[in-house]
Amino acid sequence: HVQLVESGGDSVQAGGSLRLSCVHSGYSPPPDCMAWYRQAPGKVREGVAAIYTGDGTTYYAASVKGRFTISQDNTKNTVYLQMNSLKPEDAGMYYCAADSLPGGNPLTMPGAFFAWPWGQGTQVTVS
Repeated sequence: HVQLVESGGDSVQAGGSLRLSCVHSGYSPPPDCMAWYRQAPGKVREGVAAIYTGDGTTYYAASVKGRFTISQDNTKNTVYLQMNSLKPEDAGMYYCAADSLPGGNPLTMPGAFFAWPWGQGTQVTVS
């Protein structure tokens, strides 16, 4: 069965950095698009970064562009989210998601990433 497992969440001070990891398994073929979403208490879940695994094309939400970097290691079936210059508003539960998409910005694509199971999330706290 398909599975996404996130890790790396922690409590950091504003201005600090974290690297999140997401290991995917059970997909055949492997997903061609991976993304990170986050959700703060009382707020809507928002997409923060996405990557097409074939050519490495990346997309970012405006709120994180220049501070966050999504990357992948296909040999390890792992997607990373490097988060620098963290702000209190970056706090929340971070989720990994996968999908098969034709191209374009997946963060603005209706219905993207909701067909397949999500990971359990990893908590990021910024104080």
